[in-house]
Amino acid sequence: MKSVGIVMVVGFILLYFVNAAFKVDIWHQEILIHSAIRFFTGFIAIGIWFFLKHKIRFMNVLYVILAVAFADDIWDYFRNINSFKFEAELHGAYMLLWGALAGYVFARHLKNKRDKRWEL
Repeated sequence: MKSVGIVMVVGFILLYFVNAAFKVDIWHQEILIHSAIRFFTGFIAIGIWFFLKHKIRFMNVLYVILAVAFADDIWDYFRNINSFKFEAELHGAYMLLWGALAGYVFARHLKNKRDKRWEL
């Protein structure tokens, strides 16, 4: 579980610097929703389905990610929120990659824990 904690702590530290560089207020409701959607999409789709379980092909992962991001952007468009800024896209890409790394490390930890249990 140390590796999951390290990934999360380093990710939060880097998130602080990304937010400071782009002057993003992470506690604003819209940014918080965008960040959570991107993080958990990366966590589940890339980290678990693709990297660890190999249940889905890479092109299908890209389709899932594009569909979720496009649906989120359409939802923002109908609410008259402009999220098509370069800084917002880079922030979303960081959250997606951080989620993918965290999902992979977490799922690998669970898999190793399960495999060790059966060795006894």
